[in-house]
Amino acid sequence: MAAPDTPQIYLITPPEIELSSFPARLDDVLDAHEVACVRLALATRDEDRIARAADAVREVCHGADVACVIEAHVGLVERLGLDGVHLTDGARSVRKVRKALGGDAIVGAFCGTSRHDGMTAGESGADYIAFGPVAGAALGDGTVADEALFGWWSEMIELPVVAEGGLTDAAIRALTPVTDFFAVGEEIWGAEDAAARLAELKAAMRMREGA
Repeated sequence: MAAPDTPQIYLITPPEIELSSFPARLDDVLDAHEVACVRLALATRDEDRIARAADAVREVCHGADVACVIEAHVGLVERLGLDGVHLTDGARSVRKVRKALGGDAIVGAFCGTSRHDGMTAGESGADYIAFGPVAGAALGDGTVADEALFGWWSEMIELPVVAEGGLTDAAIRALTPVTDFFAVGEEIWGAEDAAARLAELKAAMRMREGA
């Protein structure tokens, strides 16, 4: 069993999913690994495609007793029977969304590399804050969410924090002591065996713990 302080896994779907195959791939990963939450993060704005994908992903998630949230589409949360929403505009809409969805819904906020946005989102009712990218492709201004940001947050703020974007084995080893969740998406779905790739990333956490 994982140590109590080991970060939990938060899965992000690919931006495009094939309904004939992705639900089974997701089910394989959820069967092999303990996962805290799954985020439906599709590139399309076609509500019919989103709804069909949400139905399939939600069924798999809830069958495994895993929460399922959607990225950005606040108006679809209740209609599609989802557990909440992941907002991508920092703290801007957290208060309004919290009021609209109520206290039981999951509301998360992606805050880039901004401590201020993170703290404001938390004060406005977010359940978690996500910072990123942690490596690889930087944001438009060239910044990445580094170990110092996560270290500061974990020391000063009680609200759970998620690391996402560009998660390499090295980044996972570095951030394991200072984050609550790793949001894993393209890092595993590009592999032929997503469950096996996730096992490799989780092993990187244990390598840091044993250091």
